[in-house]
Amino acid sequence: MNIIIIEQNEITNDVIRLSDRRADHVRDVLHSSPGDTLKIGILNGPTGVGTVESINHQYIQLRLAQLKETPPARQIDLILALPRPIMLKRILTQAVTLGVGRIYLINANRVEKSFFQTALLAKENYLPLLIQGLEQAMITRMPEVSIHKRFRPFIEDILPIVSKNNSIKITAHPEARLKLHEVIPSRSEGNILLAVGPEGGWNDFEIEKFKQAGFQIFTMGPRILKVDTAIIALLSQIDIISDLRMKQTTLD
Repeated sequence: MNIIIIEQNEITNDVIRLSDRRADHVRDVLHSSPGDTLKIGILNGPTGVGTVESINHQYIQLRLAQLKETPPARQIDLILALPRPIMLKRILTQAVTLGVGRIYLINANRVEKSFFQTALLAKENYLPLLIQGLEQAMITRMPEVSIHKRFRPFIEDILPIVSKNNSIKITAHPEARLKLHEVIPSRSEGNILLAVGPEGGWNDFEIEKFKQAGFQIFTMGPRILKVDTAIIALLSQIDIISDLRMKQTTLD
């Protein structure tokens, strides 16, 4: 936990009282004492510091100060064919840590129907995983998560609406010719919409629908990665490529 995430309704006259796992972390992991300062982030808001005013076995009281807005980062939205629950747990936290702004969990031919029955898709169950990602990355913006049980209605009806916010639309496919750096324009500062398929990949129909929706298809190379590994690799590479593109634009 690199930052303590709190909600606005937990603050009273700049004072916060923690009595849950956050208090346990401050007390048992950080071994904080009165007078110590901790990094605080207000969910979907600014960051600041909290000075420990009192600490006991029931609660920890902090006084909030030095609030400042954090600059918005380049946004990457993720379309993800719903993976098995144990993998989804890892992906949600990792995707948030790596800066994903919206997550669309969708169906695909190679997605098992039983995956949509998992209790993990209830908001109260996946929300703590998103919070963990915020705490790790020291950010406060909670990603939006939506679930779509039918592929075709998502692609034909919903995708045209959500993709208006994204100038770069890409998806990986083993049979593509282009590499990732070739599908990200050299002079573009728009948001990126990345689609990642299920274990086994998108089928031909699904790839064709993405192409019709304006997606560029690229390959990650000869190695076939598991979905959770592929997402980390892709998000990291996109960050590097985007940074290089922006630096080159500045120099030009």
